[in-house]
Amino acid sequence: MTSDTTATDAAAQHAPELGERPPVWQRRLRRFGYPVRAQADVRARLVPAFPEPSGRLWAVFGAGPDAAARLARWSGWAGPLLVTLFAGVLRFWNLGSPRKVIFDETYYPKDAWSLLQYGYEGTWAKNANDALVGHPPQLLLTPEHSYVVHPPMGKWLIALGEWAFGMDPFGWRFMVALLGTLSVLLICRIGRRLMRSTALGCLAGALLAVDGLHFVMSRTALLDLLVMCWVVAAFGCLLVDRDRTRARLAAALPLDSAGVAHPDDGVGDRLRLGWRPWRIAAGLCLGLSAATKWNGLYYLAAFALMAVLWDVAARRTAGARRPFRSTLRRDVLPAFGSTVVLALATYLASWSGWIATKGGYYRDWATTPDGRAGSWTWLPDWLRSLWHYQTEVYSFHTGLTTPHTYQSNPWSWLVLGRPVSYFYEDPKAGQDGCTAAEGCAREVLALGTPLLWWAACFALLYVLYRWLFKRDWRAGAIACGVAAGYLPWFLYQERTIFLFYAVVFVPFLCLALAMMIGAITGPPGSTERRRTIGAVGAGVLVLLIVWNFIYFYPLYTGMPIPKSAWHHRMWFDTWV
Repeated sequence: MTSDTTATDAAAQHAPELGERPPVWQRRLRRFGYPVRAQADVRARLVPAFPEPSGRLWAVFGAGPDAAARLARWSGWAGPLLVTLFAGVLRFWNLGSPRKVIFDETYYPKDAWSLLQYGYEGTWAKNANDALVGHPPQLLLTPEHSYVVHPPMGKWLIALGEWAFGMDPFGWRFMVALLGTLSVLLICRIGRRLMRSTALGCLAGALLAVDGLHFVMSRTALLDLLVMCWVVAAFGCLLVDRDRTRARLAAALPLDSAGVAHPDDGVGDRLRLGWRPWRIAAGLCLGLSAATKWNGLYYLAAFALMAVLWDVAARRTAGARRPFRSTLRRDVLPAFGSTVVLALATYLASWSGWIATKGGYYRDWATTPDGRAGSWTWLPDWLRSLWHYQTEVYSFHTGLTTPHTYQSNPWSWLVLGRPVSYFYEDPKAGQDGCTAAEGCAREVLALGTPLLWWAACFALLYVLYRWLFKRDWRAGAIACGVAAGYLPWFLYQERTIFLFYAVVFVPFLCLALAMMIGAITGPPGSTERRRTIGAVGAGVLVLLIVWNFIYFYPLYTGMPIPKSAWHHRMWFDTWV
């Protein structure tokens, strides 16, 4: 298992373009591992090739040369699909258990069902949770509007499962489990494209499959997992757009007599990059993430900026003399339209049910005395009412300081300082599958796999090193994915916030860990001893993470376990 994380290191051994002496600042930073880029065929720098798949593994199992070559080619999809199948079995197995309305499922599944009935969120009776899982179940819903503080997109997705399978725990968790499973496939393919390694891509997806927080969130009808799925999809779309755009620049570069492409300022500064459907798809996904929960807006800002900087780097590599000015002239406006404008339009479209009906909360605010006395009265009433609703929701979110038993500060998230208990019961012997004389505990605990998260802390330091000193854009992209989902929460130190908000950047932690494990196994050209030691160390780390997930599996699924076994899994007092 190898990666391309050392490709830049190898390039650093070559002289700079045209034999020029590197600037002083580059020479000084060399001692910290900051390399000077090779200036060979520019096409290879613009679009690094995928390594040819090796059939050696399949040959070990007795496959002939032709069959081994075919199987190796298919591994780019077969490997990710197998990892996804594994993740799907984990997430869908006994999905309806516990047969309860757990934690914030008291909000979103009921709002989702209401959207199916009325197009807006109605009002449920106080005993609606017990009635939903009663025998027979009852739907105690009335058309009187209720005040909700999250956009409707995620609830519409939950509603699809309820429409298909009914208003029960399996039905309202179905779409979340499905998208959680698909996110594993996306990370496998994203990791493969990012690191140019099928093995590392599948490893990143497998790590995501066995992360406890992602697993629990995939089996609970909350919105944060859905935000994560759209963010990951947007990231993948931007990666494809990056490769295709750079390939377009590479194809336009002039060749010398030996067929080697060289930088050209005419191409770098003036080439128009044309229609970019993958960037448009990214804008749509970013809009859907913000239309699920507002923290998707941070990813919209971060990824839009990252994509523009990728364009600057691509034009510079292609030979642009003024890459920032060229990008500003030719790329920024289309990028703004295909990301920010499209995302905002998508967000607005997600409110179609509220707009098309008359019963939603604040739907007729513009026609009230307060609304008529306001400004911008020339705008449509529905738009002014919607804007007023958004301002009220913003005030609610920024002013939410009510203490909660399971709230936590973002400083403690990466070390899993305070997980969130979604469900807890303590059945006696003979009840609910409990066979222990001492009694049992059943809990659904939103806790990341501890060894995975603690190893990811070191992986984050590694990717920051590679980004700052090795100029590895892939490490920078992973760091951007973590920062956009993590750092904004430090702005709300007084707000009531929870560890499970971190699920949105868990896929990027897995990518960082896969990149670090790829480095542990050793770069190409390492001695057999180095590769063996690296492979053993990486394998032990991965196996320990898998064991850690298995050990905490009962706490992720609400299985009844003896009280003593539950206490053994409470490694820290803050987990209780």
